[in-house]
Amino acid sequence: MNGDDSVDRKLENETMAAFVQTLLQQIVGSYFELFWGCRIDELEQAINDLNAEMDADKPPSLSVPSLPKDDSKSPKEP
Repeated sequence: MNGDDSVDRKLENETMAAFVQTLLQQIVGSYFELFWGCRIDELEQAINDLNAEMDADKPPSLSVPSLPKDDSKSPKEP
């Protein structure tokens, strides 16, 4: 085995290690994006469920018609 073979193997090992490290970082990054995306979706659904539950618990609101403004009681300018 000559010196060139050991240099080539060392370079191959370093290249493979860098490739594996990059691949693992991409996998972990994708996992966390997926995980947090799911968590956000779950939180949004929980909020929507709570809003729907609160709306269902409210008694129907009685709307009071607004009265026309009576300007006869305000002071008139001469």
